Amino acid sequence: MIRISARNLAKVTTEETVTALFSQYGVVRSLKFSKDLFSGECKGFATIEMEGHEARAAIAALNGAEFEGRQIRVDVERPRIKKGGSRRRR
Repeated sequence: MIRISARNLAKVTTEETVTALFSQYGVVRSLKFSKDLFSGECKGFATIEMEGHEARAAIAALNGAEFEGRQIRVDVERPRIKKGGSRRRR
């Protein structure tokens, strides 16, 4: 299972359209779609989980492609690196 990050999505993008786009390349196991709490508009990114070979095919086909009027960036999701550290209080 590979996690894919889709960035630079348009504000009008919905969960259904992202699922339909990635379903062309295989089964979408899960989708985490980020949207604004008040307006309900897309914040511009989503995380998709797919099987390995299907995910690689989707990345190869969709990275740099135009979707709903914007050029999207699709890549393997990288783990976040924590910056800094906790400071000890005395």
